[in-house]
Amino acid sequence: MTLIQLGTALTPVLAVFILLVVLRLPASKAMALSLVATAATAFLVWQVPVDRMAASVLEGWVIALTIVWIVFGAIVLLNTLQYSGAIAVIRAGFTQITADRRIQVVIIGWLFVSFLEGASGFGTPAAIVAPLMVALGFPPMAAVVLALIADSSAVSFGAVGTPTLVGIGRGIEGASAELLQAVSVQAIAIDIVVASCLPLVMVLILTRFFGPNRSLREGLQVWPFALFGGLSFTVPAWLVAKYLGPEFPAIFGALVGLVLTTVAARTGFLMPKKAWSFAESAQQPLTEPDPASMPLWRAWLPYLLVVALLVLTRLDFLPLKNWLVASALTWSNILGTSVSVTAQTLYLPGTVFVLVALLTIGLHRQNRHQVKAAWLDSVRSLGPTVIALAASVPMVRIFLNSEVNQAGLASMPLELAALAADTFAGAWPLFAPLIGALGSFIAGSATFSNMMFAGLQQSTALELGLDREVMLALQMIGANAGNMICVVNVVAAASVVNLVGKEGEIIRYTLIPMLYYCFGAGLLAWLFLA
Repeated sequence: MTLIQLGTALTPVLAVFILLVVLRLPASKAMALSLVATAATAFLVWQVPVDRMAASVLEGWVIALTIVWIVFGAIVLLNTLQYSGAIAVIRAGFTQITADRRIQVVIIGWLFVSFLEGASGFGTPAAIVAPLMVALGFPPMAAVVLALIADSSAVSFGAVGTPTLVGIGRGIEGASAELLQAVSVQAIAIDIVVASCLPLVMVLILTRFFGPNRSLREGLQVWPFALFGGLSFTVPAWLVAKYLGPEFPAIFGALVGLVLTTVAARTGFLMPKKAWSFAESAQQPLTEPDPASMPLWRAWLPYLLVVALLVLTRLDFLPLKNWLVASALTWSNILGTSVSVTAQTLYLPGTVFVLVALLTIGLHRQNRHQVKAAWLDSVRSLGPTVIALAASVPMVRIFLNSEVNQAGLASMPLELAALAADTFAGAWPLFAPLIGALGSFIAGSATFSNMMFAGLQQSTALELGLDREVMLALQMIGANAGNMICVVNVVAAASVVNLVGKEGEIIRYTLIPMLYYCFGAGLLAWLFLA
């Protein structure tokens, strides 16, 4: 690969970073310019045929519409609960557990996000938890940043094990169930050391950047509870991965963690002496509900229905999943190319969100004015998100579909990964997670990152005499970390908390935790495991 070809392969990454993070352009402008730059260099240097790029754009638009559907569902559900008064009741309920925002971050931000990731994936955790945290009084920027950071360790087992079973399973030809389970156990074992500290990282970001005193010390005051919250997920998840397999570690680990931390908060175990909160001006003005107006269980019922439906529709041994997946719409051989796309319309979490929002109208006895306001507000908020996704997802598809070209090259991501493996061979375990993160950052999916790079990680491990299971585990962890800065996830999460145009700022907050997660796991493997 020549220097010009290297620059071409890096165009999507550099364009997004410079325009979005450095120049701080809104995603609607930054992603449109990145799409033009990527398409131009792909045609001129990588020599990707025009019809394939056009097909990739059309494929990207179909995928973008599925993401918009998820975002719309999350927004309409939140607005429905806002107008019914349920959010105010939920906020009061959390205050009864603890008024300390640092502890709420561990319980809601870390563990509830992990549970939703295990149940659904597909960007659901940030889309649900970020607006919930805003409604509970967190600043919007803090809510979306913390939700993205939290949606990391659990991603290995997201959507009932999809990144492992499908991502690694398809990325490694002939991968056995035993190998997939061994890789899962290795990944969560590394997480016990590295990811268990992420709740503390989240709390430190909260108090340093969003607290009234901009203090790290105030975050460190809850390090025992934060570490307890981290371990209360990773240790049970390791046990489930070891004895049951990769389908349920995130779900069961998060459930155990939610119970342990809630009981600890109520009983004062490892709790700080003084509660911490934001400056009054930073909190969202919310009217406290009349406790008699709605019981807490009814306020939570829509969220419980969401979780139940997501789990029931993702279990392979139940018929619901097959019924919903069978309704998928497929566009094969777009413009006569090998590019195809499938939209699993009924299987998407957005469908569950919208269904529950409709059910909530009756459950919470809403009048037609409340319903109309909730739905109109949701539709109005989608405009900038549609524009950003309509540019970013096609750019990603051109990048990923670039293996068909007249330059005799592999796809851009594979060429970059192979170059990295050659360049950093002497310390490959340290840098291997970055390949997984690159895949998620561009593709918007840990599953796709694992499918794309698992084979390369395995071949590099065998060539360098490294432990194959450890290297595949590092690939999974890197893909998890990439979720924190993934452009598609950031755009979607920003849109549900009205932060459209602030995507670059969000990535600046999540970049350091992403690098900590990657290099922490890589350093551990380099020194002790591989």
